[in-house]
Amino acid sequence: MDKARVIKIPFSDVYPLYINKAEKKGRTKEEVDTVIFWLTGYDKQSLQQQIDKNSDLKTFFAEAPQINPNASKITGVICGYRIENIEDELMRKIRYLDKLIDELAKGKTMEKILRE
Repeated sequence: MDKARVIKIPFSDVYPLYINKAEKKGRTKEEVDTVIFWLTGYDKQSLQQQIDKNSDLKTFFAEAPQINPNASKITGVICGYRIENIEDELMRKIRYLDKLIDELAKGKTMEKILRE
């Protein structure tokens, strides 16, 4: 996992991939947004601002209004890495989002995805 490369990826490049992955499995852009809002504290307007200014993943997470306190409940394996064992905080946050989108695409209920 090349952290230096990953954190420079523009969020605006990743976002359509998240939507596409979810929609292929019958989920919606709104559900993707809900997951992002839950994890990061962004709202519709502030998320759009991040997309418009082409923020990279490092900036996207650095400027997130509030990482959800329940994010630590997101566990499991994503891209071959056990999330709870990722020491780098930024990479862990990126993988949290990957995992949530994965769960959405796999048909989990929003209650389970949002750790309610």
